Amino acid sequence: MTRRFGIVLGLLAVATVAVPATFVQAETDDTEQSAFREAVKFGFSGEAIQGGVMIGDAPAGTSSLTFEGAPIPIDADGKFIIAFNRDAGQAANLVATLDNGQTVRQFINIAPRNWQIEHVSINRGATTRSAAFLALRGPELAQINAARAVHSGSKGWRESFIWPAKGRISGQFGSQRIYNGDPGSYHSGVDIAAPTGTYYVAPADGVVTLAASSPFTLEGNLLMIDHGMGLNSAFLHSSEILVKEGQQVKRGEPIGRIGSTGSATGPHLHWSMKWNDARIDPTLLTGPMD
Repeated sequence: MTRRFGIVLGLLAVATVAVPATFVQAETDDTEQSAFREAVKFGFSGEAIQGGVMIGDAPAGTSSLTFEGAPIPIDADGKFIIAFNRDAGQAANLVATLDNGQTVRQFINIAPRNWQIEHVSINRGATTRSAAFLALRGPELAQINAARAVHSGSKGWRESFIWPAKGRISGQFGSQRIYNGDPGSYHSGVDIAAPTGTYYVAPADGVVTLAASSPFTLEGNLLMIDHGMGLNSAFLHSSEILVKEGQQVKRGEPIGRIGSTGSATGPHLHWSMKWNDARIDPTLLTGPMD
């Protein structure tokens, strides 16, 4: 990557994203409508791009907000977060309802990505799972879903994210293999290759929502952190987890050690992120590795 796609708030500089003009639904004449438009505008920082995240400022007087028809929370100062799935379409719709009942509608154009796609001229191997695997997997998925449903109130989502570890990038978010025209699953996170036992740290403040007491079948020793407002991180294949469920962690605090537990061919940290149901690219929050 040659550009930095960080979410940088506070005193740090941010790149304001150009989005289509706001459409305001209100019963006013032309002069009043023009003044109203100036008074109630959305503000954004971040990237309107597949796998990207944006921090928004709601219009003054906003009482509720929906994104693609689903309600999303607003912080006390009017800030909120939205994100775009790896396979998001070309546009998204954001609607603020004001205290006076009027609505402010924002259409956001979403830039496509050129994903790393590898075409393989072999048939994909059978993926049937044994009864023993399926018996284990159901409870594991239930734990993962429960962890993602936790709303801790953390403010980590407002911070500038850092890399949890440094090393060779051995797997990119969104990459995918096509087997004789049959698409395999895309890679849901970024892989950082490093020796077993290497510490990794919290990329932003958060609350631990899952710290596996024993290895999961695929993820190995799995750690999950809620950063607030529906944004969460998962860290896979750990050799050791250093924190406990319910614990608050600070950005830069050691939280685990890299390993190769679960389904892994070598020691690495798989870091994946989601905002609600959207899978997002962690590197768009951190920028290039220094």
